[in-house]
Amino acid sequence: MGQYTFMNHEIQIAGFKGEINDTNEIMGYIRDISSECNSGKCIIQLLQARGIAGEKHILQATFQAIKAFERNNNTAKDMGLEICVRASSQRQISRALKILGIGKGKMDICMVAVDCEENIQNQVEKVLGRKHDEVLQADVDALQELYEISPLEITSAGNIERVMIERTALLNLEI
Repeated sequence: MGQYTFMNHEIQIAGFKGEINDTNEIMGYIRDISSECNSGKCIIQLLQARGIAGEKHILQATFQAIKAFERNNNTAKDMGLEICVRASSQRQISRALKILGIGKGKMDICMVAVDCEENIQNQVEKVLGRKHDEVLQADVDALQELYEISPLEITSAGNIERVMIERTALLNLEI
């Protein structure tokens, strides 16, 4: 979907429609391609797209995760997990993974890559299938249920994406 630069970090975001039969195999493949990256610092995080309220939401969560590591204020020891924690607006890693963690079966997946080669999306396509960036569009009903968001909160913020961006930012005050 997009490529961004933030605090000298290159960020790539893409959506996929995938079917996962073996999560360990997928995660092993992701670890392999990230370790083969020229920079040696490539981080790839896969998240359930149903819990993402658009590209700005996941981008804000990624910015917050990078800042947390820069300030030594991170919750998780791993940048990918920190992105998951921030995107889910949860303080506990286990709760964040319950909301955004990938599992077996067909699902829409959000990929966030930090400091990876430009062709990383092509490599991820080999295991998840063709890119489908439309899966990153917010599903208001699913997000309301998943995050217990009231219609009043959406009206007050302007839209569901802003609600999730605000919740991501508020997490900084709680951590």
